[in-house]
Amino acid sequence: MTELAQSYAYCREVARRRARNFYYSFLLLPRPQRDAICAIYAFMRRADDLCDEPGAAQTARQAIARWRSELEAALEGRYSDCPIWPAFHDTVRRYRIPHEYFFEVIEGVSSDLEPRRFPTFDDLYRYCYQVASVVGLTIVHIFGFRKPEALPMAEKCGVAFQLTNILRDIREDLNRGRLYLPQEDLERFGVDEESLRGPEPPQGFDELLRFEVARARALYAEGRPVLDLVEPQSRPSLWALIEIYSRLLDRIERAGVAVLQHRVELPLTEKLRIVARAALAHH
Repeated sequence: MTELAQSYAYCREVARRRARNFYYSFLLLPRPQRDAICAIYAFMRRADDLCDEPGAAQTARQAIARWRSELEAALEGRYSDCPIWPAFHDTVRRYRIPHEYFFEVIEGVSSDLEPRRFPTFDDLYRYCYQVASVVGLTIVHIFGFRKPEALPMAEKCGVAFQLTNILRDIREDLNRGRLYLPQEDLERFGVDEESLRGPEPPQGFDELLRFEVARARALYAEGRPVLDLVEPQSRPSLWALIEIYSRLLDRIERAGVAVLQHRVELPLTEKLRIVARAALAHH
């Protein structure tokens, strides 16, 4: 097996083990695109993991600085011993993915090393762009698109996905010293940070959650027309991805204050039904 084939095999394994919502939708893609997305996912996953590893922020900062240097080298075809790089470089070159996306991701995840608070939704949007929209923009390059309008729509989808994750992970993030809900929204609904940590659900939380769910739905609606702008062979996969995340958002809304007690998930059976529907509908 060549170095490149081994690298792709490694990235496929990372995606299979870690990409819970993404992985199933990508099964619908032709093999070259599926492999490309696994390579991109493995890069993004590693960047994210460097910020979430327990230990001193200084150590994580050094690890991220190394990762950034390795990225710069890999984009020129020079690889460290990390098995991701050959597949990553091949993918970026083949699909002409703009390099700045990857530096945005590193900037976004490294900002998580500080305790995070976001005064306004605009502040949060910028963060969501860096850690999620650029993923959407990268994937759209792999899917193939014919009109530049696909890019702002992919950006909106990325923010919607990230907002969905934020609503799912409120308690988990608080335990890591992070609160992504905008301060202006917490104030609007009379919810303070301490009450989110408490054993009793805070007053006003239901209204806050509904407000954020409606915001995410509006972003999904703005992003969904991208389905008509990507290449036909990629549409089933993108439809399934948007559907999986939209259903997860529905479950979060139904769970209400329970999202503070347990992680809301979409059952595997439901993900597989969505993937099957996407495959049938587009053939």
